[in-house]
Amino acid sequence: MAKALLGKKIGMMHVWNDAGKQLPVTVVEAGPCSVLQIKNAEKEGYNSIQIGFEELKEKHADKATQGHQSNSKEKTGSYYRHLIEVRDYPESVNVGDTLSCALFEKGESVYVSGTGKGKGFQGVVKRYGFHGGRKTHGSTFHRSTGAISAGTYPGRVNKGKKMPGRMGGKTVTIKNVDIVDILPEKNLILLKGTVPGPKGSLVKIYS
Repeated sequence: MAKALLGKKIGMMHVWNDAGKQLPVTVVEAGPCSVLQIKNAEKEGYNSIQIGFEELKEKHADKATQGHQSNSKEKTGSYYRHLIEVRDYPESVNVGDTLSCALFEKGESVYVSGTGKGKGFQGVVKRYGFHGGRKTHGSTFHRSTGAISAGTYPGRVNKGKKMPGRMGGKTVTIKNVDIVDILPEKNLILLKGTVPGPKGSLVKIYS
């Protein structure tokens, strides 16, 4: 990871490119993020910077947040709700500096990570795309799992067997997402296609 920003998913819309083709895009409010900490190989064993996103009122910051960000607050003027580390950041920065969506360029390909929508407890047809059984009269095998193991050997259900359970709510990363446009005055990045998570969720854009 060389450069990264935290952002908030605003929603989806469509735009037209130079060739007149309609493109679906996801609008992300990327940054501004403040540099809260700088780590180096001599002290921590590796080089990285820690950045924060979404200012937090002091009355909403718990003791752990206040303790960790006490030194950086003198320069940034605020506490932050979300933090990430960015290893091997290519540029020289100082605590209190602000990183904006100007880090990225129009047409660049990036990685986007977010928490997918939680869909609750689901069966194998929806969760894994099983085809299910016959839909004929008298069939008792419509949407059930079917056989999950042998009776004699191994005589148990193998680990990792696809079974009904909780679906979604996990970190999803999409690779090679094209940046369609950047609006630095509004801190907005338009990403081609869909992005994991519901509206208002936290996303990480990095390359």
